[in-house]
Amino acid sequence: MRVLVLNTGSSSIKYELFDAAEERSLLDGLLERIGEDSPYLTQRTRGAGADVSRDIEAPDHAQGLATVIDLLRDADLLDPGELAAVGHRVVHGGPDLLEPTVVTDEVVQRLRDVQHLAPLHNPANIIGIEAARSLLPDVPHVAVFDTGYHATLPPHAYRYAVPREWYERFGVRRYGFHGTSHAYVADAAAALLGKPLEELNLITLHLGNGASAAAVRGGACVDTSMGMTPLEGLVMGTRSGDIDPAVPELLTAVTGKSASRIAEELNRESGMLGMCGSNDMREVHRLMDAGDEDARLAFEVYCYRLKKYIGAYAAALGRVDALVFTAGVGENDARTRACACAGLGFFGVEIDSALNEAGGSEARAIHSQESSVAVLVVPTDEELQIMREALECARRAGPKEESDRW
Repeated sequence: MRVLVLNTGSSSIKYELFDAAEERSLLDGLLERIGEDSPYLTQRTRGAGADVSRDIEAPDHAQGLATVIDLLRDADLLDPGELAAVGHRVVHGGPDLLEPTVVTDEVVQRLRDVQHLAPLHNPANIIGIEAARSLLPDVPHVAVFDTGYHATLPPHAYRYAVPREWYERFGVRRYGFHGTSHAYVADAAAALLGKPLEELNLITLHLGNGASAAAVRGGACVDTSMGMTPLEGLVMGTRSGDIDPAVPELLTAVTGKSASRIAEELNRESGMLGMCGSNDMREVHRLMDAGDEDARLAFEVYCYRLKKYIGAYAAALGRVDALVFTAGVGENDARTRACACAGLGFFGVEIDSALNEAGGSEARAIHSQESSVAVLVVPTDEELQIMREALECARRAGPKEESDRW
């Protein structure tokens, strides 16, 4: 049985096909520039089959996805009779859609009802779901939510100190994001440590262009840095992270810019990009080494905010068994990891410089022998996590004879 995972953006479709029984990726691909000039498809096939890299016709998501599916069928890589599920990444499920959910017309409408909570992501996610359901109508389609892993947050962690009506009528609360990544690396960290996840307290750090931290107790997330939207929390590539909520109103008053324009700048023109001109940490380091003071300060702000969250979550958990770094920066940037851990020896964090600098593509430990807290680097695999959750949801929802066959 196979599972197709789809991650639909505003002008792109990222996809990966898995052998579900072996949890093995068969291929992955990316269709870019949908609805623009020269849409382009790249696909990497593992094992039999040729890689693909070419222009295709994709005036909209439906035609683009149809081309992808035809390509997979022509290469004998996709038979709808072999598909156990199609898993869809959905950024925001709102206050009610938290667990992986088989998509129905009612579910699509509920996603539309909460798309104001993730206006940059959910509309595209819905377009992808509708296109895929039309093209593969006899396969279970499962929505897997970035917010889902954080459903275990207790009220004292997810409620904001705002009028109760805001929460009850408008869903104003912390939801958290990157949930599939935090879930995957928490499981992988437990495997690396050789201990049951239920016995561990972890701080997971997803550091990419978007960045978030999570406090995980016994496998359940009890706090996370992103909030009602992905803007809150750590400094990110182009997002500001935590900021005084009065700033947008002040800027609107003194600049004449609209509230939506200020929000655009906070989401797309702030963070590392806003402070030093680049949201690529490799370029930030190059600028720092060349003496650029803006880059140096941006990096210090980035690491300081990260360190503050580590300290806060250590206090919230009461005991930390491991710090877990993941995603593009977390997995590949030894300098950021060293800076984030510097000075944390007072609660048992000591990294081994040689291990930290060594690099590698596998999950690994980088702490010293003296460290009482493990420090791990765990490559994330959000698509594999979506595959697992979609398959389990489809199994639960399907007829008994079908689930027995799986």
